[in-house]
Amino acid sequence: MQIRNWIKAEAASLGFPFFGITDLTPPPHLDVFRDWIAAGRHAGMDYLGRGVSLDKRSDPRQILPGAKSIITLAMPYAPSLDSTVEQSQPAGRIASYAWGMDYHEVIPARLNDLAERISEHLGCPVARRAYTDTGPILERDLAQRAGLGWAGKNSCLIHPRRGSYFFLAELFLDIELEPDKPIAIDRCGSCRRCIDACPTGCICEDRTLDAGRCVSYLTIENKGPIPVDLRPRIGNRVFGCDICQQVCPWNRFAVDNEIDPTFQPRPGIPAPSLLPELQLDARAFNRKFQLSPVKRAKRRGYLRNVCIALGNSHNPAALPALKEILQAEPEALIRGAAAWALAEIDPVNARSALEIALRVEPDAIVCQEIKAALEK
Repeated sequence: MQIRNWIKAEAASLGFPFFGITDLTPPPHLDVFRDWIAAGRHAGMDYLGRGVSLDKRSDPRQILPGAKSIITLAMPYAPSLDSTVEQSQPAGRIASYAWGMDYHEVIPARLNDLAERISEHLGCPVARRAYTDTGPILERDLAQRAGLGWAGKNSCLIHPRRGSYFFLAELFLDIELEPDKPIAIDRCGSCRRCIDACPTGCICEDRTLDAGRCVSYLTIENKGPIPVDLRPRIGNRVFGCDICQQVCPWNRFAVDNEIDPTFQPRPGIPAPSLLPELQLDARAFNRKFQLSPVKRAKRRGYLRNVCIALGNSHNPAALPALKEILQAEPEALIRGAAAWALAEIDPVNARSALEIALRVEPDAIVCQEIKAALEK
C-alpha cells in the first residue's frame, strides 16, 4: 500500500489526478468488442479488428512480456458545457479535447517520467510500456476495472467526481501492485439524454456506437466524403463533437481549475471563423494547428468539414469563397464539399459557377457532387 500511495502522489504531481491499478487478465467486455467489430460498427477503422491487434486487445500480457500490473490514469481537459452557443458570423465548433496541445505530445512523456521515478524510487530498472489512445488495448475496460469510472451509454468512461472530460492513459509495469476494485454500479440508470441528443443517432440502445454515423468519426477518421444524408446533422462541427458529453448530467462536476496548462484553449481554436479557414493553404494549416489534434484530419479533411459547416450555415456571405474553392482548390475532396455547400446556401446563385465547374472538373466523384447540387 505504501508504494501504491507514493506512485499515486507522483502521478498527481504529473497532472494525473485519477489513478487506479488493474491486472493483466482479459478485458471484461472483450466479447462486446468482438461483436461490435463483427457487426461492422467500426466503420472504416479496419485496424481495430486486425489479427495481431485483436490478439493483443484480448490478452494484455502480450503487450509487455513479464508485465504484472497496469496503472491506469486520467488527465482532464477543458469541459465544453454550453451546447447552445450562438454565433453572429459563420463559425465552427471544435471538440474541447482539441482546444489545446495534442495529448499525444504530452501524455506519453509524462508516463515515461512516472516510470523513471518509480524505477529510481525502487532502486532498480523497471520495464514499462506506455499508451494513450494509440495501443492495441481496450483502455476504457482497463480503466473501468481499475475503478476510474463506469462506461456510460455514450461509450465514454464516466468518473463520479469528474464526469467524462479526460484522457485515459496506461502504464504497463513488471512490478506487482495490488489491483483496485471496479465501480460495480452503473450510475446512468434510466437516463438517455446522450442517446436522444445525438444528432446522427449513432448511440445504440445496446451501449455501443455506430461509428459510421458518429460526428467525431465523420469529421476526423473518415477520409472520404461525408454521407449526404448526415451532412445537415453535423451542423457547424468541423472537428469532433461534444454533444453526448455536454448533455450528460455527470459532467456538471467537470471543472476548469483542474486542467493542465497544455490543454487550455488556444486562441481561435474552440470556435474558428469559417471563412478565413477556407484560405488556409498547407503551410498555414500546419502553422495554425502545430502540435494540435486537429492535424489528425489533415488539411483536406478539415476544409471538407469547413465547407459542410458553411453549407449548414446558409449564410450567403460564404458564396464567393466557396465558388473560389470549387474553381481553384487542388483537393477533390474539398471541391466536392464546396459544391454541396453552394447548393445548400443558394442553388440559384450557385448555378452558373456549378455549371462552369462541371465542364472542366476532372474528378468523377466531384462531378457527381456538382450534378447533385445542380438538381436542387
